Amino acid sequence: MPLPRIPLPEDFVPQRINRAPSPLLAAGLPWVSVMLASLAAFSPVVASAPVFPPLAFMIFLVWRMLRPSLLPIWAGLPLGAFDDLYSGQPFGAGIVLWSAAMLAMDAIDNRVLWRSFLQDWAVAGLLLAAYLALGAGIAGLAAGYPLPLVICPQLLVTLALYPIVTRLVALLDRIRLLPLRAV
Repeated sequence: MPLPRIPLPEDFVPQRINRAPSPLLAAGLPWVSVMLASLAAFSPVVASAPVFPPLAFMIFLVWRMLRPSLLPIWAGLPLGAFDDLYSGQPFGAGIVLWSAAMLAMDAIDNRVLWRSFLQDWAVAGLLLAAYLALGAGIAGLAAGYPLPLVICPQLLVTLALYPIVTRLVALLDRIRLLPLRAV
């Protein structure tokens, strides 16, 4: 009686011959993931100061850094508008800040061709700090009293969660490219 065969990792991988990623999933998952993260404002977290990171903006930046050609340069406009509807910011703040972030990322991509994770983290940290500071300034102007130091805990939480969000988006990118459609 022969011994049972030990399954190899290749046995669990689906056949890749005659398979391709779904075009709808490949093109739509980045957009849907950012829009679902915009809905995180409805979470039951209650705090007297802002501590919840701008999750949608973080996912937006990570998609842009991970796959630069996936989101077009104008993607900041509709995604920022969608985020404005749910984030509590004055309408137009997200549109301007997200579009400015896309332009800044495009300029950085044109100057620095190869970046490490630490460089991405530093660039994202600068963009997230600018986003939070300008968002707090715009909200403070609308409310009548700007409080720029209130965002310090939010900024620290945001910078600490950046690697986790990067791993999540990398997992979503692998899901996006699964060979689901027969060719």
